[in-house]
Amino acid sequence: MVPNPDVRSPLRSLSRLRVVLAAVVAAAMLVLLSLAGQSHANAAAAPAAAGTGYWHTSGRQILDSSNQPVRIAGINWFGFETSNEVVHGLWSRDYKSMIDQMKTLGYNTIRLPYSDDIFKPGAAANSITFYNMNTDLQGLSPLQIMDKIVNYAGSIGLRVILDRHRPDSSQQSALWYTSSVPESTWITNLKALATRYQGNTAVVGIDLHNEPHDPACWGCGDTTVDWRLAAERAGNAILGVNPSLLIFVEGIQTFNGTSGWWGGNLMGAGQYPVELNVANRVVYSAHDYATSVAQQTWFTDPSFPSNMPGVWDKYWGYLFKQNIAPVWVGEFGTTLQSTIDQQWLKALVSYMLPTSGNGGDSMSWTFWSWNPDSGDTGGILKDDWQTVDTVKDGYLSSIKAPTFGGSTGGTNGGTSTGTSTGTSTGTSTGTSTGTSTGTSTGTSTGTSTGTSTGTSTGTSSGSTGGTGNKGCTATLHVDNQWDAGFTASVTVTNTGTTATSGWKVAWTWGGNQQETSGWSATITQTGSSVSAVNLSYNGTIAPAASTSFGFQGTSSGSVGTPTLTCTAS
Repeated sequence: MVPNPDVRSPLRSLSRLRVVLAAVVAAAMLVLLSLAGQSHANAAAAPAAAGTGYWHTSGRQILDSSNQPVRIAGINWFGFETSNEVVHGLWSRDYKSMIDQMKTLGYNTIRLPYSDDIFKPGAAANSITFYNMNTDLQGLSPLQIMDKIVNYAGSIGLRVILDRHRPDSSQQSALWYTSSVPESTWITNLKALATRYQGNTAVVGIDLHNEPHDPACWGCGDTTVDWRLAAERAGNAILGVNPSLLIFVEGIQTFNGTSGWWGGNLMGAGQYPVELNVANRVVYSAHDYATSVAQQTWFTDPSFPSNMPGVWDKYWGYLFKQNIAPVWVGEFGTTLQSTIDQQWLKALVSYMLPTSGNGGDSMSWTFWSWNPDSGDTGGILKDDWQTVDTVKDGYLSSIKAPTFGGSTGGTNGGTSTGTSTGTSTGTSTGTSTGTSTGTSTGTSTGTSTGTSTGTSTGTSSGSTGGTGNKGCTATLHVDNQWDAGFTASVTVTNTGTTATSGWKVAWTWGGNQQETSGWSATITQTGSSVSAVNLSYNGTIAPAASTSFGFQGTSSGSVGTPTLTCTAS
């Protein structure tokens, strides 16, 4: 067993050292992804969306305010925990465009790591481009920018988990406190966040501390190192000001002499559960990684990868399988370069159970990471902060889950309204330099300049297909166009009086446009003719509700506005 498995790359320090890469001009994607009954425009006509209100737990499930099971299927977007004091990538793109793209790809939750530095007087976010993007963030503090992200995510049906990642921006800590950031500061700031987002159900809950590790213990009774007792103190403090939040509690490194990933060992939780003053609020969180992060003994076992379910059962999976509590794999990731890592990710996705057969009765997760500047895992986005790593994203397709219904205010997801239309014509330059020391040491500097043109054009045309009272329309929107490329979204709306069981959208391009990658539909192109067919999870659309898919393509000139036909079955 590797006693200290978290030897990682620069700029996430001892926990996950991240290299801040070059700022690269990117284009936005805007596509709405909803299942039956989750159309924003037609919310009154559609059934109540799963995920309404505040959430609670029952056995191994997370339930919404109507006791419907929900699955967190999300992405980590880091940066508030670094010296930038804001999510990364804003040097290249508008924050709304990236959140839109997350939803387009089928992620329903954002985990936002932060450090206690963002609470300090005078805290200032940096490395944000305000030219034709992020204009509403100018002059705001890190916490005010977090408000913007939370509210916009909530308004389009995504939820947020706040993750106290580090005591300060310099490095991860083994315990929840340090000599400069005592436990009292940790709890004061947790309570401040709980109060700040009280009544805003876009915030699901708070992950108390990232990756506790040796000398942290579980159930040993020593209040200076017993993470389970500290989690109870912090959890009760949060619930004392906002009793509706979920409390996410990570594991440790070593329990009874058996070591694993930092934050990934929950072997003691069954014997010594976290007990809070408000019942049904605890979700246990495990972290699990592949060889691109560090080596572990199970990767060299002759039976790998068939041995992995047994490993996960031992460390954290038993909590779910024995119906003790929900399990959320808060971080897992890989560069996906080696065969071992590919086998590991495939096995883990299968272990967490496909959504199609299990719905909300399955393990929740947030993948590490959205950011490409994660030195030991890379991200869902490639280095240009725009292009999707479709191979990596594709591994997660079977465990993605519906979004939760957006809101422009009140208790369903925030107070902000608005849509993202990408960036206007212009030039954006971003520079980012990151240096870290610790187990690994490195410096990375990058500069990139480019031009991006955002367009806002589209047309819709519908046709009734199938039998009986089934019909649909489709609207295509060109979200962004740059040089020889573009991104577009298509919204499919059920115009019939009965639910669809499937749909097909077709159109013919007027020029040399060519689809290169797509999501949330099976898209095929022959010559200039394109057809898109629903996937297994989004073929059913309730009357007056909508779902969407998106794609990226090439075009030597204006993309144009083709006429679409939609056939429902």
